[in-house]
Amino acid sequence: MEKGKLRFHRIWARCFLTFAITATLSRSQTAVGPVGPDSAQPRNLTAGLLQASSGSNPKALSNTGEIRSPEHVANYILGPEDTIVIRAFQAEELSDKPMQIDGDGYINLALVGRVKAAGLSVAEFEAGLTQRLKDYVKNPQVSVLVIDYRSEPVSVVGDVATPGLVQLRGQKTLVEVIALAGGLKTDAGNSVTITRQLSNGQLPIAGAVDSPDGKLSIARVNLHDVMDGRDTNDNVLIKPNDVLMVPKARLLYVIGEVQKPGAYVLSEKDSVSVLQALALAGGFTQEAAPKKAKILYQHDGQPNRTEVATNLRKIMDGQAPDVNLHAEDILVVPSNLPKKAGARAVDMAINMAGIAVWRF
Repeated sequence: MEKGKLRFHRIWARCFLTFAITATLSRSQTAVGPVGPDSAQPRNLTAGLLQASSGSNPKALSNTGEIRSPEHVANYILGPEDTIVIRAFQAEELSDKPMQIDGDGYINLALVGRVKAAGLSVAEFEAGLTQRLKDYVKNPQVSVLVIDYRSEPVSVVGDVATPGLVQLRGQKTLVEVIALAGGLKTDAGNSVTITRQLSNGQLPIAGAVDSPDGKLSIARVNLHDVMDGRDTNDNVLIKPNDVLMVPKARLLYVIGEVQKPGAYVLSEKDSVSVLQALALAGGFTQEAAPKKAKILYQHDGQPNRTEVATNLRKIMDGQAPDVNLHAEDILVVPSNLPKKAGARAVDMAINMAGIAVWRF
């Protein structure tokens, strides 16, 4: 009799265990989704949560409409229009709900009400919120994640790879902000102009001036001196709402039968002489016809260039004056081969796309 009861209990236990495992697997498949070709890639549960919330809070999206993964940056100073997610253990009313800081710097939270966020670092906000939750939750554990940074914009315009708005996300120097904008293009100028609202203080740069209306501080920095380490003092911290403008370099062109054909950045100079330009280009190739060279001058406001025949041999021998070349002028050194004479050089002069850019 006892053996029969024991056997019955074993069978009942096995059946219950089988039922429990089956139910658990069924719930798991329902949560994760069906297995098949459409589910080969792992799903990002955090992104799915944010996407589900984006209908009621579109500000959880980035500026490009892309769902961003939350980031925990303890030293980042929160500001208006930043979007954050609060994760509070044992406080489901707060957890994983994207919230945007309003224009006054506050957010409205369940349990604790209206809370100041702007002006505090992420770590400071976490500490303050943890303290306030102690009235409602035992031993609260709070983590604050930033989804979208919108309170510290800097405009980077001009000859950079990706001009537009850059978010500082904490302290950034001039060089770091240029890097966030994709870096300089090959034909970028050597300087950058920084404009700052005087309400944020004057630019700590020698030669900085105020705008006539007294609202802006403006300074020009030799960017290549800063990036090469020759003038680290001007690698200043950039502040929110600063504007960085990188102009396109002033270029002159030496093309045709020279060792280093291409565009040459004038830097701080207004002009270089023909002999200086030839030296920068490494001199002639063996196929050069220096007596048949041409200079195509670009005059301000004129759509077409003026072509002037130039005997480079006479200039080199001192029998003709060494003329100056200015921005956008083109020195063409043709070939001495009959079939190539002028053809290659003229083609290069017409189409400057992809031409090498040299700095000196």
